[in-house]
Amino acid sequence: MLPVVVVHGGAGHIPKERVELSTIGVKEAARTGYATLQKGGSAMDAVVEAVTLMENNPRFNAGCGSVLNVKGEVEMDAIVMDGKSLASGAVSAVRRVANPVQLARLVMEKTNHLCLTAEGASKFARSMGVPEVPEESLITDYAKMRWKKNLKPDANPVECQMGKMGTVGAVAVDIDGNIACATSTGGMINKMEGRVGDTACVGCGGYADNKIGAVSPTGHGEAIMKVTLSRLVLFHMEQGKPPEEASDLALAYMKERVEGLGGVVVVDPNGTWAARFSSLQMSWAAAQQGELHFGLYLGEDFVEPVQEHT
Repeated sequence: MLPVVVVHGGAGHIPKERVELSTIGVKEAARTGYATLQKGGSAMDAVVEAVTLMENNPRFNAGCGSVLNVKGEVEMDAIVMDGKSLASGAVSAVRRVANPVQLARLVMEKTNHLCLTAEGASKFARSMGVPEVPEESLITDYAKMRWKKNLKPDANPVECQMGKMGTVGAVAVDIDGNIACATSTGGMINKMEGRVGDTACVGCGGYADNKIGAVSPTGHGEAIMKVTLSRLVLFHMEQGKPPEEASDLALAYMKERVEGLGGVVVVDPNGTWAARFSSLQMSWAAAQQGELHFGLYLGEDFVEPVQEHT
């Protein structure tokens, strides 16, 4: 059953013209993470590489392709967590960094803190030799178009999140049985300046514990925070529920208690995994035992070999 990696490219409503690109993106990320694990790489290496790939893909709301805040700027959040030691690192409202997930890993490995924010995170990035990228390099025409559309006073806030490709994330278990998670996002469309969602908050935007499992969520950040979604899934797993049932219970609670929709990718220490969601769609992919599973709509589970035949 080991190693295994599961990734998501965000929950919500994905417009038809972007569906295929979203599926290609998550499959590529899962393949990349799995290749790392097969070479003996750690779960942490695998999730960071998978998420980095999605940050670099303009089709996702993370890194290049992030949604814009009310001022038309990019502010990003990311988190990593290592299930062996419960070490974690996060950045919030960070600007002009191509790969916030890599910066989050540096926070975990090079500081005594769990989260650095805004200008402090940027200063830390510079001190670590992380190149600053021009803001324009992170902004896509698609993000700009949706920002303008949603500035109008009659803009529908529900519709404004439609087509939001969502947060990206990954969970993995390596051959040594170590578990890790990583999550990265550009946040919500036209959010207030300085708004930080669930992603940078441990237990909300991700959690990993070798004794229980790992979770990376996606969905409405404020709702996820109210129910500490990642830790809630793992709480149900601690009570003996398998990953799929634990995910469904936690997502049902979030929907019923705070009217929040979203999704999660989950693994347990044995390599049992789940990709579950209460939203209309969630692009996801999982690689295990030489097979690549993937889906977008409820109930979908397509399978093909991990090795692409050229």
